[in-house]
Parts: sequence; structure tokens; C-alpha cells
Amino acid sequence: MQDQVYVSPATERCLSSPNTMATTAFIPVPIAVLTVSDSRTEATDKSGQLLVEHLQTAGHTLAEKMIVPDDIYQIRAVVSRWIADAGVQAIITTGGTGVTGRDGTPEAIAPLLDKELPGFGEIFRMVSYQEIKTSTVQSRALAGVANGTYIFCLPGSSGACRTGWDALINDQLDARHRPCNLVELMPRLLER
Repeated sequence: MQDQVYVSPATERCLSSPNTMATTAFIPVPIAVLTVSDSRTEATDKSGQLLVEHLQTAGHTLAEKMIVPDDIYQIRAVVSRWIADAGVQAIITTGGTGVTGRDGTPEAIAPLLDKELPGFGEIFRMVSYQEIKTSTVQSRALAGVANGTYIFCLPGSSGACRTGWDALINDQLDARHRPCNLVELMPRLLER
């Protein structure tokens, strides 16, 4: 006799959907982009610019873009403001995920998260391994949800931002992606 496993209705819908783009309409997501760097300016911020271009090309809207220094409290202040803003549904940070003394993005963001999405960092490093081999162990990429807002923390290189967007974020922020995506869960993120 086979054991019965409980599957939630949301998981059941995900599992029963074909692994193709569904007929669901695209839903543009307002996304804020934060570059964490002591040295970059708007003119030299290739990673932030890449993320803005990719999210807009995909059909999403840029809610706001900022650059802050590698300072836990400045990072946390900007992200806290965005997660309190109903006009921001996702945040992508770039930079500060390494292991040097100044890298503090995970420490700034983790206390703000209601729920972490550990699979994001795991898959990011798995995909990155194909590109940069064992250097991927230096990445502390992470993602989660805070006050109904998705947060994705990527390394500071434009290559890492391209990998994060192309391999993970793009599909998960597309309501048409099957079998599951993060957009279809947005109406339920603040359930109690």
C-alpha cells in the first residue's frame, strides 16, 4: 500500500499544469533595483543597468533604482522603505554578496525576510558552477519574501546578474511560466 502524501491545492495546480507557457496573460511587476557598491556611480553601474534593461525588456516596470555603499544599515534602510511601499512588488539587489569584510548584503536583508527561498541561492550557485566553476562558492546569493515583496540578492558582476535574471528571476516573475511561478502567489503572500 502506497503512503498518502498531502498536497496543497496550490501545489496541486502547479504540478498539474503543463511545463509550457500557459495562456495566462503577462502581469508586469513593479521592480526596484539596488546596487550595493562603494565605487560605482550611475555612469559605471553596469550590473544595475543590465538588470533594468532586462526587466524592462521582459515587460516589467522599474519602480526605482538606487546605489548605496556597502553599509548594512543603508542597505536595510532602502530595502525597508521599498518593502513598505505597495508600489514595489519585487526588489533585486546586486553587490555585497561576497565574503570580504565590506560584503554585507545578506546580513542586511536576512533579518527583513518573513520567509527565505533557499532554493534560489542553491540553484544560482548550481547554474553559476557551469560558468565559473568552484568560484561560485564565494557567492552568498539569496532570496525571500518580506511584507509580500520578493527580494533577490545577486552578486555584483554583470555576468552574475545576467545569470540570475536569465536562469531564475525572469521565469519566476512571469505569470505565464509553468508549472509554477512566484507571480501567481502574490495575492496570497500576506495571508494570515
